[in-house]
Amino acid sequence: MKQYPHQVVITDCDHGSVEEEKEEFARLGAELVLAQVRGEEELIRACKDADGLLNQYALLTRRVLENLPKCKVVARYGVGVDSIDLKAATDLGIIVANVPDYCIEEVASHAVALILTLVRKTAFFDRKVKSNQWDFRQGIPIGRVRGKTLGLVGSGKIGLEVAKMISPFGVKVIAYDPYLKEAPEGIKLKDFDTVLRESDILSIHCPLNDSTRHLIGEKEFKKMEKKPLLINTSRGPIIDEKALIQALKEGLITGAGLDVLEKEPPDSVNPMLAMENVILSPHVGFYSEESISELKRRTAQNVSDVLTGRWPGSVVNQGVKGKTRAPLSG
Repeated sequence: MKQYPHQVVITDCDHGSVEEEKEEFARLGAELVLAQVRGEEELIRACKDADGLLNQYALLTRRVLENLPKCKVVARYGVGVDSIDLKAATDLGIIVANVPDYCIEEVASHAVALILTLVRKTAFFDRKVKSNQWDFRQGIPIGRVRGKTLGLVGSGKIGLEVAKMISPFGVKVIAYDPYLKEAPEGIKLKDFDTVLRESDILSIHCPLNDSTRHLIGEKEFKKMEKKPLLINTSRGPIIDEKALIQALKEGLITGAGLDVLEKEPPDSVNPMLAMENVILSPHVGFYSEESISELKRRTAQNVSDVLTGRWPGSVVNQGVKGKTRAPLSG
């Protein structure tokens, strides 16, 4: 049996192939195993000899990580790392890496597409025409894009790209971001309540964590004086979905464009499925053929870097520095 210097396990992924990963680990001379497992016991059995993991949806709990004595690095396919117990990984000296900027253009353009579709009601009219209703008056009132105020909740790389894309339409951009000290060019920083109050369109671009879970709820909807369109291409639980449904029913907001939901896929009885002023897409904002290929290549590179003694491009758990299982330079 061939002996490999390293074993790398893909815990799970829904990609059509793992060719990019195979190429990367072939160069490293490492054994690559596609496990496709999710349960704790299955994960422990499949990954017990792994030096590195690539992870998509499987939950890497403390118990799982504690039973992987050789694991030096976990690389997440994507931006969010809520599938990984970061504290446990840090305690154990396991580096957690992600790819925070592989789909900036895709998510931003998806958000802008949702905005334009809602403002111009193109999806609404498409449904009407296909049901033999040729009458533009059914969509009145229809507003002009120019002159609207877009409020960003979070203005990281994706939020800034949305601002860049939407500005040529004559849209004013304001933003709430507690981590920014200076306003980026073309954006005015405001406090949270002001953004809620002044926005014609509100677009969510912050990560999901303890401080942002249900950041937008009943109290916040009541502060939205201009009854804005609400766009979410970030994470579903940032919005309290029950409060959102009630706000739509009461007319506190004009409509919503959602690529993410609290429960994915939604229950068949979710009222938003029947609302004509709501556009839903199946958490697809990240996707293009180009972005997925880049994601797979860079996720594999993060593992490869650690196994060859280098820090990966993006370390999520910075507290692991100084106590890693892998001897790293720099």
